[in-house]
Amino acid sequence: MNSMKQTLERFKIVRLIVSIYRLKAVRALVPLVIIAFVYLEGQHELKRVHLGLILRELKHVPAGAILQMMGAALLSVAVMSSYDYLIRRHFRLELGHWSTFRYSWIANTFNNLIGFAGLAGVGLRTLLYKKSGVPASVLTPAIVFLSPLMITGLSLLSWGNILGLLPAAALLHEHRWLVFAVWGMALYLPFFIIVQRSALFAKWINRGQNRTPWLTVGASIGASLLEWLFAGITFWTIGSHLIGSIDFVAVFSIYVIAAIAGILSMAPGGIGAFDLIALLGLTQLGYRSDQAMAVLVIFRLFYYLIPWLIGLVLAALEIGLQGKKSADRNNAGIEPQLNVWQKIWGWPGQYTFLSDLGVWALGKLVFASGIILLLSAATPELLYRLRITEDLLSLPVMRISHHLSVLIGFMLILLSRGISLRVRRAYIWTSALLFAGAVFTFTKGFDYEEAVFLLVVAFILWISRARFYRISVPVSRQNTVWWLALTSFIALVYYLLGNYVHHGFLRHLPHGVEPEWLHRHSNVAVTAAGGLVFSWLLLTMMITLRPHRSVDELFADRDMERLSRFLGEHTGNSLTHMLFLGDKSFYWAQDGRVLFAFARARDKLVVLGDPLGPRSLINDGISEFRQAADLYGLAVVFYQATPDFLPIYHEQGYHFFKLGEEAMVPLADFTLSGKKNADLRNVKSRFEREGYVFEVAEAPHPETLLEELRRVSEEWLNGRSEKGYSLGWFKPAYLQLAPIALLRSKEGDVLAFASMAPGYDRGETASIDLMRHRNKTPNGTMDYLFIRLLEWAKEQGSVRFNLGNAPLSSVGHNSGALREEKVAHLVFVRGGHWYGFAGLRRYKEKFSPLWEPRYLAYPATLTLSILTLDLVRLVSRHPEAKEDQA
Repeated sequence: MNSMKQTLERFKIVRLIVSIYRLKAVRALVPLVIIAFVYLEGQHELKRVHLGLILRELKHVPAGAILQMMGAALLSVAVMSSYDYLIRRHFRLELGHWSTFRYSWIANTFNNLIGFAGLAGVGLRTLLYKKSGVPASVLTPAIVFLSPLMITGLSLLSWGNILGLLPAAALLHEHRWLVFAVWGMALYLPFFIIVQRSALFAKWINRGQNRTPWLTVGASIGASLLEWLFAGITFWTIGSHLIGSIDFVAVFSIYVIAAIAGILSMAPGGIGAFDLIALLGLTQLGYRSDQAMAVLVIFRLFYYLIPWLIGLVLAALEIGLQGKKSADRNNAGIEPQLNVWQKIWGWPGQYTFLSDLGVWALGKLVFASGIILLLSAATPELLYRLRITEDLLSLPVMRISHHLSVLIGFMLILLSRGISLRVRRAYIWTSALLFAGAVFTFTKGFDYEEAVFLLVVAFILWISRARFYRISVPVSRQNTVWWLALTSFIALVYYLLGNYVHHGFLRHLPHGVEPEWLHRHSNVAVTAAGGLVFSWLLLTMMITLRPHRSVDELFADRDMERLSRFLGEHTGNSLTHMLFLGDKSFYWAQDGRVLFAFARARDKLVVLGDPLGPRSLINDGISEFRQAADLYGLAVVFYQATPDFLPIYHEQGYHFFKLGEEAMVPLADFTLSGKKNADLRNVKSRFEREGYVFEVAEAPHPETLLEELRRVSEEWLNGRSEKGYSLGWFKPAYLQLAPIALLRSKEGDVLAFASMAPGYDRGETASIDLMRHRNKTPNGTMDYLFIRLLEWAKEQGSVRFNLGNAPLSSVGHNSGALREEKVAHLVFVRGGHWYGFAGLRRYKEKFSPLWEPRYLAYPATLTLSILTLDLVRLVSRHPEAKEDQA
């Protein structure tokens, strides 16, 4: 019995450890811990690295060698497409050869640079293949099949280390922990083969077909072996050009062990762990630390960064190409045939849509352009180029070009955010700055490589110009602080790099060579600070001095007379009366026949209730409103949506979260008779016996009554601030629009009141709006007020009475509920200390209501947790305060 208990306890411990590891913060610590450990192992070699010497090594690489190294790196990345061709054949995917290659390049280069355990590649492949029409039933097993095979080649090469075919005994002997890493990676290969040949794999991944053929298993391992083999060849090629004649087997063995360390670190691109192990291995072979570090820098540049930039270009154009093809298919037989020159002339305009991946890639290209400009300005140019520039331009022109390059670099970094958000003005400014940056980087030191890259990015932006349609986007304090911190950090790195590299480079120049232009780095701190400050000033001026056409146009309409006329022709709902509070703006869609009443919460327009108007126009009206909001980077959210409109929201691509339920009392069935209602009968009898008086005062109300009600309201608030948006508050002009139910003592003083809210449905629904009472009132005061209100509404001919909402009621109590709904259920059950959620529902149950669900409908692009915080902030802010424009 004790042994069984101990076994269960150990199982609980294992579950706890797994749960802790699933936390993002803990997963992020794993790469940091491994990198820190590797750093401690190799800190002696790192201290011997001199950045100036590294720069000197890189500056003396011949152009022919650069082309060879670049060709080897690009070929290595191209070889990785064998993975996609493998799953294309095995799962019979209907994709062309060129499309397969493009998708492979995009996914693999992103995965190489930023992938965390392959997740980046998986996500991008899923997105690209789905957009090409590959069904999810085929795509999911294909991705699952592909993910585990990518390191099988490295596992096979690990056996080469173990068997002595790839000797690295010195490195393994000095750092014995690497032995465990190599053995762990080696054992992955037999595990992979066993799984691939298992019956479960055949059932789940091969869709019930036979087990994976040996030929496919071999092809999988072969594809992975090709990737790692060519990557190692690229590493050796770069080393042979930068260091000289080096032994292929020795360098390749070091590369394999460094790659294993990089994989185990789970850091993006294995950065840190891979580099330090490779540095240790190369220095053990007798090469200088500066030479070894130069090899690593070039390898990172040619194998990771440049292919990724090409992948960004392909990603930016990919969806446009698909959009063009779709348009061509849709218009087949309708459009006249174009000749070759007409196609070339009209080619850029045929790209009519770019996905989020595309604009994200464009934004990162612009960001990379800014970084490249700053790196170019922070490092000295080649001497022969400086002499050419000297013959053409004067020193002041070169210095001005240098400072302007830094300023443009910071501006491009800041504008990259606007490019990702598709802002038209950001596109115009970015295009101009890219051209200007190309000119200044050329005139500061004949850096034609950077100039060509900037012009290519400008050309891609021009091709994609139709995607930049937004007038503006919200600028929040959080984003501003984040970008200020980021650019300040970049300025600091620029200063440190420019200052350190400059002095190190000067110390290792040939004797007697010290060009005057290199002294410009003596004021690198001024350049960094000036670029940072002036870029932010220019950006502030761009935002401040923009045309007056802004998001305020959406908030301009609060025409109450037009609202009254509209409600005279169309049916409203239980929330419609709150539109007269004046804290919401109106958007009139479909030529004024559909109304949206909304308030702004940061970058969201929160519509109160469902749209009003003919149901046949609602869907098109929502599309119209969303397009208008999207021009300013705003999302449309529907708060307190009813079940009747959920199919329309679903068609718009919205997600749903249940907010609670609304209590509707069918007045035809309401009665105080029966054993169940004995308590309510007793309350009514007691209040009538003690002389309390109920009355309903019709509007307009005298000032004396409103002043007395104000005192009751202030006593009820007891210093608390009013809430707004979906709740009524004490506003005399608003209270004048509807009847008010009063409960008076026998002396005639008002003890409690409740304002009524017309349902704007021809009198079928009566609703309570604002309810307040004095602090010292008899028990059952609100019960009696509700009883008399229900009886009064029934006498008036109303069909139902709305008792209001019970927040979080019946949310997340089913086992299949969403995680967020289960959390809401816990708040409903346990949250009585802060808000009596469960108690409020029990109170309203006294009156035997029917419960109708209410939902939050929101776009899939929004994060529910952040949206919830914005809604809480919207309801909680003071109703008379100016709307938050952050």
